[in-house]
Amino acid sequence: MTYAARTQVPEAQSRTEIERTLRRYGADRFMYFAEPGRAIIIFEADNRRIKFSVPLPTDGRNIEQVHRQRWRALLLCVKSKLESVASGIETFEQAFLAHVVLPNGETVGDEIAPRIHKIYQGEMLPLLPAPK
Repeated sequence: MTYAARTQVPEAQSRTEIERTLRRYGADRFMYFAEPGRAIIIFEADNRRIKFSVPLPTDGRNIEQVHRQRWRALLLCVKSKLESVASGIETFEQAFLAHVVLPNGETVGDEIAPRIHKIYQGEMLPLLPAPK
């Protein structure tokens, strides 16, 4: 079952919780916007601009429910990454690398994902060495 699949929490409340969480962990700027098919949050923290783009369905059944679920899942994602950094499990860069905004407006993930796909089409080293 999808996380928060039955949530009744309004989207606006989830956005407010995301912003509050970001501020609590030291983000000093926050914005969001929505357009047909996606919502985007952008914040600045640790001298980096971070962007999450969340796909949102525009037709079909239970659209409002899916939108509420996606905002709750985004809150969980952001909160878990920030806590991972605060707990010393990983650095800010490690936790948010794919979402760091580059000077051209794209994220690191947007830039590198096609390259990773291409690299993986080649031969991969074995996970474990062959037995002797």
